[in-house]
Amino acid sequence: MNKHEDTILALIAGYVDTVGFVALFGLFTAHVTGNFVLIGAGVAGVGQGVLLKLLAFPSFVVGIALSSVIFKFLERNHSAHAASALYLLQAMLLVSFLITGLIATPIETPNAAMVLACGALGTMAMGVQNARGRLLQVTGLPNTVMTGNVTQIVLDVIELIHRGAAGGHGQQVRGRLNSTLAAMCGFAVGAIGGALAYVNLSFPAIALPVAVLLFLAWKRRAMAEVIG
Repeated sequence: MNKHEDTILALIAGYVDTVGFVALFGLFTAHVTGNFVLIGAGVAGVGQGVLLKLLAFPSFVVGIALSSVIFKFLERNHSAHAASALYLLQAMLLVSFLITGLIATPIETPNAAMVLACGALGTMAMGVQNARGRLLQVTGLPNTVMTGNVTQIVLDVIELIHRGAAGGHGQQVRGRLNSTLAAMCGFAVGAIGGALAYVNLSFPAIALPVAVLLFLAWKRRAMAEVIG
């Protein structure tokens, strides 16, 4: 994986996750853990959109399963296009997220059919991104959830203070720290950008991550053709 790809994907995750959260009653599209917390709050009478959050889990699973089926088919028959196909799949689902969001606007109730469809498609798209690294079996950083990255940053900083940055081990830790910080900053910038873009543009704001994903798909395909 290109060393900058994790940062770009983290930016997309932060961006889309924040758009979903702002637009769809606090829905997290990029990871399911937060939705479980919000479901608990909703059941207790705090918050709203319990059904929307409940649908997030099966939608996330469908995104992962769809990614796996498509990737395994292409890997067997058209291996050069398998990696780029996942970007195209995620872009297609985000376009569907955008369209259903526009149809659902103005969003006034979390249980409206188009609102539920919008949330499901957004979560499905981010399920694809979560599955991508594992399907490609790359050693990149987590780019949709930052908890592990924050933990690693603290551990690496303490390690550098304790043992220093000299030598092979120090260089390895410093390189990992730089990559992890870049991904975390990318996610933060994406989150801020997603919030500002949605407030000003509504669901057409999703066109930006779609364009980035299409560029990444084109780049991956071009690289595969050169190698092949």
